[in-house]
Amino acid sequence: MSIKDEIHAQIEGALKNAKFPIATPEALLAAMPNGAATKCKAGDIELTAGDAGKVLLAGDFPFKSAKQVADVIVERAGL
Repeated sequence: MSIKDEIHAQIEGALKNAKFPIATPEALLAAMPNGAATKCKAGDIELTAGDAGKVLLAGDFPFKSAKQVADVIVERAGL
C-alpha cells in the first residue's frame, strides 16, 4: 500500500463513527477521535487533523462521507 493510500485509509478509519453530513471545519475536527491532534502516519509522513484542516476550503463543506474527506485531504496535501 502506498503512503497516499495508507493515509487515506487512516483518515477514513478515524471518521468511521462520524455522523454525516459534516457542515463545518469545527464539526469535522470534533468528529475526529482526538480532535485536531488526531494523527495519521505512514512511512516518514505524519499528518494531524489540524494540519489537514489547513488544506480545506469553505466550499468543500458539507462533506457527505469519510471517503470524500480523505479524497480531498490526500489530494491537496500533495501525498
